[in-house]
Amino acid sequence: MSVRIKFCGITRVADAQAAVALGVDALGFVFYPPSPRAITPSAAADIVRALPPFVCKVGLFVNAAPETVAATVETAGLDIVQYHGDETPVDCARATRPWIKAFRVRAGLDLAATCAPYGAAAAWLFDTYDEQLYGGSGRSFDWDLLPAERRRPVILAGGLTADNVAEAVARTAPYAVDVSGGIEAAKGIKDQDKMRKFIAEVKRVERQT
Repeated sequence: MSVRIKFCGITRVADAQAAVALGVDALGFVFYPPSPRAITPSAAADIVRALPPFVCKVGLFVNAAPETVAATVETAGLDIVQYHGDETPVDCARATRPWIKAFRVRAGLDLAATCAPYGAAAAWLFDTYDEQLYGGSGRSFDWDLLPAERRRPVILAGGLTADNVAEAVARTAPYAVDVSGGIEAAKGIKDQDKMRKFIAEVKRVERQT
């Protein structure tokens, strides 16, 4: 099965259209105001309207109120909700779309026990732990810390670039990979050459396995 690819932190129509032309499967929009890649629901809606069909639109939220998530989903035209904060399973279950739960990986954390209550998620996303940030650190984590038992599809994030994504895919066999900073010219501004190389590396390792 091919590895799906999500480009997150999309803020411009041109970047979104370039990503789709290169063959990306999903685009992520950050609805977390402190993030340098944050976007408003109306701005995201403008980008979504410029996309062709069959591209998955994902909204990233951090500890947002359920009514805020629901309103943003409708305004922006999102397909998937990605919870990237400290949301409980009850919080996540209020989503009006299928949802992904992100977990910040660090040594000493029992990931299997942490993930277990979120069995209703469409997928589990694993990112690098940072005391100050909810993702977007630009650093990878020790992939050997991923749980051996995978009850849900695994999305790998955290510090991925064209230089390491092939190794990451080969070692972890994820359902999907998620990248933001690794394909940027500046925060929130994507680099077409980096996007192209990233996708090429994922496809290259697929052909070898």
